[in-house]
Amino acid sequence: MTADLSRAEVAQARRVVVKVGSSSLTTAEGGIDPDRLGRLVESLAAARARGVEVVLVSSGAIAAGLAPLGMPRRPRVLAAQQAAAAVGQGLLVHRYTEEFARHGVVAGQVLLTADDVTRRSHYRNAHQTFAMLLELNVLPIVNENDTVATSEIRFGDNDRLAALVAHLVHADLLVLLSDVEGLFDGNPADPASSLIDVVLGDDDLDGVRIGKTGSAGLGTGGMQTKVEAARIATGAGIPVVLTSAPLAGRALAAERVGTLFRPTGRKRPTRLLWLKHATVASGRLELDAGAVRAVVERGASLLPAGVTGVSGRFVAGDPVDLVGPDGAAVARGLVNFDAEELPSLLGRSTRDLKRDLGAAYEREVVHRDDLVLLF
Repeated sequence: MTADLSRAEVAQARRVVVKVGSSSLTTAEGGIDPDRLGRLVESLAAARARGVEVVLVSSGAIAAGLAPLGMPRRPRVLAAQQAAAAVGQGLLVHRYTEEFARHGVVAGQVLLTADDVTRRSHYRNAHQTFAMLLELNVLPIVNENDTVATSEIRFGDNDRLAALVAHLVHADLLVLLSDVEGLFDGNPADPASSLIDVVLGDDDLDGVRIGKTGSAGLGTGGMQTKVEAARIATGAGIPVVLTSAPLAGRALAAERVGTLFRPTGRKRPTRLLWLKHATVASGRLELDAGAVRAVVERGASLLPAGVTGVSGRFVAGDPVDLVGPDGAAVARGLVNFDAEELPSLLGRSTRDLKRDLGAAYEREVVHRDDLVLLF
């Protein structure tokens, strides 16, 4: 497939998720750069004028809160990050709201934690919220809810969040905006390095050096997180364009800029994609060989009879890893029992548990609808 034919997917996109990072929006001192933000909004508004639905995933809340709080750099302590986010999120959204209003676009804020979209009832609510905002012609501005997110329920970076939001809203395209023009086969600062035009799969990344660091100490991710986000999105059937923020308008107009990652997989249940990529296991369930085969090969639920051990602190509804006899995690799922309850249930059939403990115990430890394989 030629690059031009691949770019046709971009031109046909009618719903697009755009992610922009902190370093593309703020000054080196940490304040919001009104010119950068204004140019981005102008590009997004132009896409909207062409009939494209846009969802913006924007970093910058913590960075925007640094200067008002007199912080010289992004703090390492979580509580200080949350305080900066509490100050900066309002400033960031206020600027966006004002800029979009100049173009006749109404913007709405959506703050998410991983917990919001892995638990069934929360996920349904998030999905319905996005659907209604888009139906009302509102442009959603999405960020991780840094003010309340804990280490256990953080996405870790907004690149991954953007890939998952793209799947949640059934986007046709994900655009990841960086500080560089796209993915290079070496250091972008090296004149000998070349821009990679199209990535068809992981084989195209063999030998490519992908940096790990962010820019100016303001963000949490770098090129590595963007490539990982591209893998998540393309693995779920969504093409990705990676380019620089100043080229956002050209990327949305389907011009040949940046790096295009072509889809490698098909759409899958959204909540399970979040479960696999946006959660940290609160504990581990050790399975016997028969239970591993049932879960992995037959797509069965995990029953108490197949569990041989429990570790960690969790309550019903938390994510846990399912581990085989060799200690390797084979799946992750939402557990139906508290950690304190499970030891007395291990190795017993659901029939026996119902007889001895009541009908409430005749249920799966992890239902197959709340379970995703990890390989």
